[in-house]
Parts: sequence; structure tokens; C-alpha cells
Amino acid sequence: MTVRQQLANPAPLGLLGFGMTTILLNIHNAGFFPLDSMILAMGLFYGGIAQIIAGIMEFKKGNTFGLTAFASYGHFWLTLVALILMPRFGWIEAPSAAFMGWYLALWGVFTFFMWIGTFGKNRAIQSIFFTLTILFFLLALRDWTGSALIGTIAGYEGIFCGALAMYLGVAEVINETRGREVLPIGVVTLTRSSHPYAVTPEVKTAS
Repeated sequence: MTVRQQLANPAPLGLLGFGMTTILLNIHNAGFFPLDSMILAMGLFYGGIAQIIAGIMEFKKGNTFGLTAFASYGHFWLTLVALILMPRFGWIEAPSAAFMGWYLALWGVFTFFMWIGTFGKNRAIQSIFFTLTILFFLLALRDWTGSALIGTIAGYEGIFCGALAMYLGVAEVINETRGREVLPIGVVTLTRSSHPYAVTPEVKTAS
């Protein structure tokens, strides 16, 4: 007899790690607080390491999208913290604002294609990747133009993006523990999907 192993859903861990860290960084981008150790610590441990752990767990579940998203954005946070800290330690020069713009723009391109990968998944995850794409390009424009206004707009937009991720993470936990949809996420029914956010169709077997 084969025993089927029940695996936990790692998505809430990754979503909350991303969402909470994104909100904190963009409170700074919106101009409310300076960049300090609290944001860097969140970026290193919760936004970075926790998302990478979630990505590894998605690999175990056979979810290519989840693996790619969580592992990639986890390493985004690690590289961002490294870009801030390494120059302060005197290890290497800080990148110019223009070059930093290209770093953010490349993440925007990556996120745009990941957003296309959400088509057919729930509306919440689609909204997260759509707003994240906009955020990266706004931040790139801020660095290319030096516009404080664009940076402030990006901050507010990033807070909204992070809040969406937090909502979906909490919804995944509450809906699973309650055994029903308490917090709506805009589920889309597909004919075939292995992604945990989508509804898996009932499989009928012949007797």
C-alpha cells in the first residue's frame, strides 16, 4: 500500500515575507522614514531567506511557478541588501543611480513575464504581479530621472502591492484552516493546473 504524503502549502510564507518587507521598504520610498537596519533585517531574513525556503518547498510540490517566483524574489531582497551594505563596508563602490535603474528595470521585465504566467490563476496573484511590474518600472524611472515625485508615487504603489501580497498570504492560511473561502481571492477554474491557487478539476474514474 502506498502512503501519500500530505505537504503543507508554502505560498503564505513566501507571500507574507514578500508583502510585509515590500510594505516597509515602500513606506521609506514614500518618504515617511529613512532607510534603517529594520528594513535591511527584514529584507535579509523574511523577504530574503523565508521566500527562498518557500521556493524550495514549492519545488518539492512540483510547482515551477512558485519555485521561480519565491526563490527569485528572495534573492532579489538579498541582492538589494548587499547593494546597500557592501559599499558601506568598503568592499566595493556603490552603483550609480542610472545603473541601479537598469537593475530595477530588469526585475520589472522579469516580473512582467511572471505576470503573464499568472493568467488563469486567481485574481489576487494576478494583481500582485501586475502592481509589482509597475513598481519596478516606477523605481527605475526614479533612478533614471532623479525625480523625487516619481519615487513618492512608487512608494505608495509599493505599499499597495505589498498589502495585496499580505492579503493573499493571510487568505490562504485562513481559507485552509476554515476549510472554505472566508477571504475571497478571485479563484479561476481551469481545466488543468498544478498551482495551489487554482481550482483543480474533479477527476472521474471509470468503475
